[in-house]
Amino acid sequence: MELTRKLGLIHVFCIASGAMISSGLFILPGLAHAKAGPAVVASYFLAGLLAAAGLLSIAELATAMPRAGGDYFFISRGMGPAVGTVAGLLSWFCLSLKSAFALVGMAVLASPLLALDKRLVAILLGVIFVGVNVIGVKEAARLQVALVAALFALMSFYVVRGLGEIDIEHFEPFTPYGLRAVFSTAGFVFVSYGGLLKIASMAGEIKEPGRIIPLGMILSLIVVVVFYTLMIFIASGVLGTEEIDNSLTPISDAAAVFVGRNGKIAVGAGATLAFLTTANAGIMAASRYLLAISQDGLLPARIGRVGRRFGTPYVSILVTGTVVTFAIFLKLDVLVEVASTVFILGYILSSLSVIVLRESGVQNYRPSFRSPFYPWTQLSAIFGLSFVLLEMGEEAFLITVCLVVAGFCIYWFYGRKKVRSESALLHLIERITAKELVSGALESELREIIRERDEIVQDRFDSVIEKCVVLDCDKPMKMDEFFRLISESMAERLGISPQRLAELLSTRERESSTVLSPTLAIPHIIIEGEKTFDILLARCRKGVEFSKDLTQIHTVFVLVGTKDERNFHLRVLSAIAQIVQEASFEEKWMAAKNKQSLRDIVLLGKRIRG
Repeated sequence: MELTRKLGLIHVFCIASGAMISSGLFILPGLAHAKAGPAVVASYFLAGLLAAAGLLSIAELATAMPRAGGDYFFISRGMGPAVGTVAGLLSWFCLSLKSAFALVGMAVLASPLLALDKRLVAILLGVIFVGVNVIGVKEAARLQVALVAALFALMSFYVVRGLGEIDIEHFEPFTPYGLRAVFSTAGFVFVSYGGLLKIASMAGEIKEPGRIIPLGMILSLIVVVVFYTLMIFIASGVLGTEEIDNSLTPISDAAAVFVGRNGKIAVGAGATLAFLTTANAGIMAASRYLLAISQDGLLPARIGRVGRRFGTPYVSILVTGTVVTFAIFLKLDVLVEVASTVFILGYILSSLSVIVLRESGVQNYRPSFRSPFYPWTQLSAIFGLSFVLLEMGEEAFLITVCLVVAGFCIYWFYGRKKVRSESALLHLIERITAKELVSGALESELREIIRERDEIVQDRFDSVIEKCVVLDCDKPMKMDEFFRLISESMAERLGISPQRLAELLSTRERESSTVLSPTLAIPHIIIEGEKTFDILLARCRKGVEFSKDLTQIHTVFVLVGTKDERNFHLRVLSAIAQIVQEASFEEKWMAAKNKQSLRDIVLLGKRIRG
């Protein structure tokens, strides 16, 4: 059973925002301030800029391949299943860890009121969120919208009330630990922007993914970066270095200074809402990684089961919930470094995947949103994030190596023999080496993804094109020679002799030319009989000479039908006219790699269907 598309723009915005506004705002600023001093504000802003560069690549990939599993799915299609498996399992693990930390943070606030052990409270809350996600994604998303709305209201109050209470002296010196500390701290807090990957992981459940995914991601990042910068600036300006360094409640502590006890309670309530949104969105998104990996055969198929009653991947949700429960017992600093490191790797691999997919020449890679300033956006993300990753130190590097090795082992010992997917990397290699590397599986998969994304309902025209003859001619030809070739290819299918068919085509052309442009012709004739209609597609690389003035006809659509098919004949002419009017049609037609690629150009062309 397939996932259904139920999520709109408000859901996407709230899932991404709620996933970002949690520990990164209410817990980490104190720990980060101890590493960078007042320049922690610059560290958060720098991390946001780097996330923006990576976001543009992720948005492009997610609109080209809106499938559950997010960066796993498009990294595996770009870089291959081994790299994709590693990236997917790491992202799943880190999203699970982030959800676990959110539950612990919430439990710290709630346990005194409930007189229960904080870990027990965290486990109980985790069970509740797993249950909500099993019941349905739209129900979980609705809860997310309500939580995020209340959270933004509290944050706005904090900013308005706190800006007038800042003491500028608290920002001197601004960089007490040097500029390197600013960069390394940017890597440390990068986990704060990891919520953007959650949208990519849920792309298979988003309506109008080509429009809503990039818009929702960009809006949420802009809003969150603004709130992060302002709120951390206020906390740093209100509290002195001794008070904020290593504090686990820096935002609440600052609120207590300029509002009093009630302000601290209000911010504590906001923190609780933030932890709720992160835990909910984390379980929701992390489970989709397991779903996608299992659907590709890299994990047991049972993990990817989608329930008939609620339409949710209940097995992967339960597995994720179990990992979240055990992760509750991990230390905070380990969690933050692991999560940030893996999120950085995900952004780097996503940027690399865009480069590979664009340069591979994969025809059916058709993102609805294209990252601007290619390839400089991708290169700046790759080098900037790599620099920040190296500045984080040896511990982060060792953690990264261990996690990558673990993910690769799962692929090597389980998934390697089961997976049959094809990557754009093979297409890129194919451009300079052996043609046998590429089977066409990736093009076929992307064609089906485009149909689902654009909600293309196949009609009779599609059915005819899928079965029609396609010719790809490399030599220059005269018109009569070309018509003989067409007749030999279509005669048996139409139940007519090749000579008679060639004669009808020649007669029709003499009566009235079917050439519509210097490079396009649509010969169409009526034959005797009933209930017969066929199309032939032809590309003539060196041109067909229809007349002395028209010697370079590269694109030919041949339509042959009986009188009773006249109405369909006219609809086909209209469909072809719409398809060939696309600005890039001729360029795509001449660049197509093979006959199936030519067929795909027509099948995926923009036209009114009916």
